[in-house]
Amino acid sequence: MTTSFLHKTKLVLSTIQQAVLDGLFPICCLGCGKFDEWICANCHSTLPIITDQHCPVCKKHITSNGIVCPQCHKTTRKSFDGVFVASYYHDKLLKKAIHYYKYRFVEDLSEPLALLLAQSIQNSTLVTPDIIIPVPLHKRRYRWRGFNQASKLAKKLDLQISVITDILIRVRYTVPQVKMKNKNKRQENLNNAFIVKDASQIVGKNILLIDDVMTTGATLTECARVLKVAGAKTVHCLVLARE
Repeated sequence: MTTSFLHKTKLVLSTIQQAVLDGLFPICCLGCGKFDEWICANCHSTLPIITDQHCPVCKKHITSNGIVCPQCHKTTRKSFDGVFVASYYHDKLLKKAIHYYKYRFVEDLSEPLALLLAQSIQNSTLVTPDIIIPVPLHKRRYRWRGFNQASKLAKKLDLQISVITDILIRVRYTVPQVKMKNKNKRQENLNNAFIVKDASQIVGKNILLIDDVMTTGATLTECARVLKVAGAKTVHCLVLARE
């Protein structure tokens, strides 16, 4: 059986699969029900954008670009320099879109969600990153979902900055963070879960770390810690929302 034949067979099966899915679950706006778009332009314009960023640790103080406030910087061990949050998780449309994106595997939602990220930072004074790195998935989790949602967001963001997906690697499979309510347990769950494959590419660099949702910040903290240990100058995070 030739490679060409296998490739054509996969394409045919993929087309059939997509046709079945389109029949069972037609594409329609998650906001108004309009066909052929997951989030139509009108509904997308209703998605709220956060104007005042807060310290990602205490959430009390308004800070520039969501940097860690001076007090928290002294008393905590957060390894990221800040977390910029695009919108509100309690917004019904955004919450539904994130759920469809992550758990119903609607990969096409990466485009409107990345647009929301881009809109949120267009008037910010974030340090221009040298590299964009998405939070990685373990290969087992990748097989289950079929794509890395953070990686898709990073690429669709299209900031004309290199998106590198093979530097920060998730080497240990962990229990999904959403299933763990205890903050300390979440952090323990991620111990030694990430490595930097090639430190020479990030030494002295300003990094923008992309993820979909921040809950306790354990994942972002551990990723940023590993990047800083490897020599990154700064690590700022960008997420769609915070639970």
